[in-house]
Amino acid sequence: MVRVRLDKFMKVSRLSKRRSEAHEALVHGRITKDGRPLKPGYEVHPGDVLVIHYATKYVTVRVREVPLRMTPGVKPAELYEILSQSADDA
Repeated sequence: MVRVRLDKFMKVSRLSKRRSEAHEALVHGRITKDGRPLKPGYEVHPGDVLVIHYATKYVTVRVREVPLRMTPGVKPAELYEILSQSADDA
């Protein structure tokens, strides 16, 4: 079974531009699963539903596949599916 940290998955799937950016978001509780904030070391599994709070919007995604590393054959958009998007009202 492939074990990948959430901050690394965010980078590989291009949900985050940089791993450090993903790590920072996780430390500040802006990525949640089942209403609970996740830590950078959380191991991602296929089927996980994550809510990501970007600066101006919320995006809910379902993890489809967890690759060990980024290779030319891996297409980031195939690693997850977007379930919903909404604007941040704050």
